[in-house]
Amino acid sequence: MPKPQAWQLDPANYPFSHRTETRFADMDLLGHINNVAMAGLFEHGRGMFNHAIEVQRRAPGQRWLIVSVAIEYIAEAHFPAHVDVACGILRVGDSSWQIASAAFQGGECKATCITTIVLTDEKGPAPLPKDLREEFERLSVKTA
Repeated sequence: MPKPQAWQLDPANYPFSHRTETRFADMDLLGHINNVAMAGLFEHGRGMFNHAIEVQRRAPGQRWLIVSVAIEYIAEAHFPAHVDVACGILRVGDSSWQIASAAFQGGECKATCITTIVLTDEKGPAPLPKDLREEFERLSVKTA
């Protein structure tokens, strides 16, 4: 399992954070938050990030698609403590971008997630509009 980079472990390096409650149903037989539930927490945090930055702005006929989600589990998370999902833009390409996320519980990073998203239209990948690219650059994670 790859080790997380130091910047990923500090919530101050992310421009956005959303606090989410854990649920009793999120636990597995070992008493910690199940890996599928953690994926759901990342999905919810990423959705709140996208909503906050209005990533839904796009031209008619365009849509964005998730092409990759990579989750690295670092430590066990537990119910009933809440989880803070921190997010920011890691990379911006011609038609795609990556969102870096980290789940924190009690100030400790429990897991990290990198999601790659591509903007598409009826012809395939579409170039990112200038205003969206500028918004993404403003919301970059601090990696140094």
